[in-house]
Amino acid sequence: MNESLTPVILAGGSGSRLWPLSRQHYPKQFLALGDQGGVDVPASLLQQTFARLDGLPLTPALVVGSEPHRFLLAEQLRQAGVEDATLLLEPEGRNTAPAIACAALHARRDGGDPLLLVLPADHLIRDCQAFQASVGAAASLAASGELVTFGVVPERAETGFGYIQRGARLGPAGYRLARFVEKPDRATAEGYLASGDYLWNSGMFVFRASRYLDELAARQPAMLAACRAAVEGAREDLDFLRLNAAAFCQSPADSIDYAVMEHADRAAVVPLEAGWSDIGGFQALWEASPKDADDNVVSGDVQLHDCRGLLVHAEQRLVSALGVEDLVIVETQDAVLVTPRRRSQEVKTLVEALLAAGRDEPVHHPRVHRPWGSYQAIERGQRYQVKHITVAPGGRLSRQLHHHRAEHWVVVSGTARVTLDDREFMLSENQSTYIPIGATHRLENPGKIPLELIEVQSGSYLGEDDIVRFEDIYGRDDGSIKPE
Repeated sequence: MNESLTPVILAGGSGSRLWPLSRQHYPKQFLALGDQGGVDVPASLLQQTFARLDGLPLTPALVVGSEPHRFLLAEQLRQAGVEDATLLLEPEGRNTAPAIACAALHARRDGGDPLLLVLPADHLIRDCQAFQASVGAAASLAASGELVTFGVVPERAETGFGYIQRGARLGPAGYRLARFVEKPDRATAEGYLASGDYLWNSGMFVFRASRYLDELAARQPAMLAACRAAVEGAREDLDFLRLNAAAFCQSPADSIDYAVMEHADRAAVVPLEAGWSDIGGFQALWEASPKDADDNVVSGDVQLHDCRGLLVHAEQRLVSALGVEDLVIVETQDAVLVTPRRRSQEVKTLVEALLAAGRDEPVHHPRVHRPWGSYQAIERGQRYQVKHITVAPGGRLSRQLHHHRAEHWVVVSGTARVTLDDREFMLSENQSTYIPIGATHRLENPGKIPLELIEVQSGSYLGEDDIVRFEDIYGRDDGSIKPE
């Protein structure tokens, strides 16, 4: 591979098939999932996506993410040592074709025309060497003007994936893309597997930015016009580049497959055999994870006796199971899921029912991430709530007040700098302070280690919207009442 690639990482998804592990505000790309070879500090799927690019000739990445995930996205990239990426924020999800269009337009802003390597942020690939070899083959085809996708060599007759039929050979490692096929029934999938001409649709691509934009101009001019206006009207906000919301939301919502690839004159597919999984549900997670002698996948404090084929995830409590087979059992702080493994794709139906009932569990993770750190509710009752708050080194909450609640802060570890009305003072481990209702206050961490504290709230209303913010280093200082 002679030419550098510009990674375009699609990180705006909010899948529901892994609930309650994933939530709308904490989707699967931010979770550490699958077999990672026993590493001490597991990496999220997003971080793994960047790690598998190490060694390829690259220019700084473009990461397309969503508004609710922006600070979590930035923090995970910081943890992974990714310091030069541009973070494009979508005001709302419009599927993959507009997201890639905005990335391509931004990549061409200075007159360049790079090869784009488009990757979802929520896939698992075990063989990075094989992946990079396929990327090299795809880049060679893309340099000659092809729109290239990767087709995963199927391991079984799978009814849960779309397929790509390959045509005539193109070069040493590629094929003409004959057609895309929707998810088949069992008999059709078995026929595809037997023929050897069909590959799983991976959702990964390589093409020159101008080639993709030319295809949009010919086939989706309204989408291209909306995305061009969104990029031209984008504004910088801290570490983010916010696409113009009014323009972007005018774009038709469509996938790259339907909008471009199915109609392109010069489209190619490169086979991929690299231990790929889209982790599209608990069955896929079970298949991609290391198992014990009884084919059980366990995480956390789990006790099993005479069980086979289970996937058990315990976060807060001991989970015990006796004499059961082929189940998914997931325990989190605020929810427990039990389902036969073969029906785990139907979890989405549960999530839809919970959303229809106005439940919060499908949306918010128990640990809520903020630009300064995170907080997690420990206990809640009538007129009181207890939270565990973590403030990152250098983190600073907004200067704010509450009309309906008072707060007690107890430092567990680290050092806190507290501003209370006109006073400023320091608190260290085992020290505490009281914040009366209506007092203007601020909390910050001046130290080099995370600040951990327990906050006890008491009052007539404890909602996160009881915050009047006056000053904020993260650009949220409009004086309005909004969640911290």
